[in-house]
This record gives sequence, C-alpha cells and structure tokens, in this order.
Amino acid sequence: MTIDDSGDVVGRAVLDFGVVILAAGASSRMGKPKLLLPWGGTSVLGHLIGQWKAMRAGQIATVWASGDQAVSAELDRLDFPRVHRVVNPTPERGMFSSIQCAARWGGWNAELTHWTIALGDQPHLRPDTLRALLHFAGAQSNQVCQPSRRGRPRHPVVVPKTAFVELKDSRATTLKEFLQALSSGAALCELDDPGLDFDVDTPADYEQALRLFLGTH
Repeated sequence: MTIDDSGDVVGRAVLDFGVVILAAGASSRMGKPKLLLPWGGTSVLGHLIGQWKAMRAGQIATVWASGDQAVSAELDRLDFPRVHRVVNPTPERGMFSSIQCAARWGGWNAELTHWTIALGDQPHLRPDTLRALLHFAGAQSNQVCQPSRRGRPRHPVVVPKTAFVELKDSRATTLKEFLQALSSGAALCELDDPGLDFDVDTPADYEQALRLFLGTH
C-alpha cells in the first residue's frame, strides 16, 4: 500500500461503503454522554462524522436511542440529515441491537457493497489506520475484515453486503458471537496503532486520550 501526498491510498480497490456510527449507548461508566464530549474543535460525534466523510464514505448513518434529546440536538447542531438517523427503540438490549437496527434500516443506498461499523468511543484512531483497513477490505472483498494489534481483533469492523444482510435476523447476542458463527470467519489486518487497544469509557480514559492522542491537558 502506498499513500499519496493528499493522504489517499494509491491503488486501493474501490469500496462503495456505508458507515454505521453507534451512538445509542448509555455511557454509564462515563457518567455523561461520551459522544458529546469535546474532541478536536467539535464533539466526539462530530469528529467521527467528519472522519468518515474524509474517508469518502458513500453514506453515513447514526444509530441513536429513542428519546435521547441530547444526541438528537447535537446531530441537529452538526446539520446531520434526519433521514440518515436510525432509531434504536430498545437500546438497553446493548450494542448488537443497534447494529441490527442499522442492518434492518431501509434507507441505505442500493449501490453500497460494504458497511463499516464504527464505535462511538474511538475518535482517536489514526486516519492512516482507517485507510489501511479499507484498503485491506478492498482486497478481501467477500470477507468481514477487522483491524488487529498483536493478533487481537479490534474495531471498526468492515462487513460485506452478504454478511450485513445476515445481521438482520441473526440470533447472536453480540457482534463477536455473530462474527464467530460466520463460515468464512473474519480476516484480520494487523496494524501498529496503539489507539486500537484503547477505548474511551471512563472520565480517566477521556483525560488520558486527550493527552495521548490530541496532546492536550
């Protein structure tokens, strides 16, 4: 893989991919909505949306919890289209319920071939990491692809259409369980990004992320 002066991957197989941004979590360990925390001149949510726009995603949808006025207001502030907001009516069922809501949503562009499932607690991932994962997924176009560090699967996950369709009616209870049940398994893209090992779940995590990845505080 090579990257040109603009930061784009040269020779990457083209993926028409959509992005699912998971924004329905309760942030119980953080004590406040983590996606609304400041990050790089905007919010974590705003950064994630901008990040995937920069990756030239074909479509971006956010999954938010029904009745979460704070996230709704932030999406309004960011001018994020209402038609691309997917409601999870039962967010208490966990992250996988949000992923299934996205898979069942009828608003996806028909030409999309892959979907990237992006967590709401990884605003610190390097752009080069995401580009490398997309490049890798383009070369493994029929498989689910995950970044890995030191052999351990990480997020975000890139899912081809065949598997994304299967998500709708899966009886799995977690994404990990769903991936393990796939006959083809997941292809791992080994990357040396320390951010892959880091999740922003608690106030201490957030403060540490600001220091490590933004050089603030």
